[in-house]
Amino acid sequence: MNRIVHPIEQESYRRLRARLDTSHFPPLTRAVVERVIHSAADLEYATDLVTDEDDLVRAHAALHAGAPVVVDVEMVGAGITRRETVCRLRDAGSVAGLTRSAHAIRLAYEQVGPGALWVIGNAPTALEELLALDAAPALVIGLPVGFVGAVESKAALRESGLPAVSNVSEKGGSAVAAAALNALLYHPTSPEETP
Repeated sequence: MNRIVHPIEQESYRRLRARLDTSHFPPLTRAVVERVIHSAADLEYATDLVTDEDDLVRAHAALHAGAPVVVDVEMVGAGITRRETVCRLRDAGSVAGLTRSAHAIRLAYEQVGPGALWVIGNAPTALEELLALDAAPALVIGLPVGFVGAVESKAALRESGLPAVSNVSEKGGSAVAAAALNALLYHPTSPEETP
């Protein structure tokens, strides 16, 4: 089913592309970069994001084949359209040595198992816990924001070798993490479809 794009969104993308040439990016990388920039009105994401087209191709296929989508906070889930998400933060409690966010990731993994797409836009400790699990993810969108632990957790994600979307700086957050996943959701699954 094709998505109907509102004229305001079309004009926003036209202006984005007038200010930044994204044509050199491979298709899914371009989709992710543009949607993240669009969500934050921040052109610096073009050089701050770290993606791998092959990882995105495999994640796109998994997502459209029905792989579960897990989010660290409900705000990320609220930003993801056209797809149900799993968020266990409300069920998480005080567990020795874990933040609530980390415990929620553990609970979510117990629920969904391997092969999920994980979207972390808030808590660096959620990303750290995911890296400690043997989660075998289809993709980790690791874009937590903050001055404490965000840069380090994203660097650890890149060093892990897991299929991932991350960024180098302290920037991130729920909106950009959801936008990265939405880029994969909205991208056509066949050449006949139009974004």
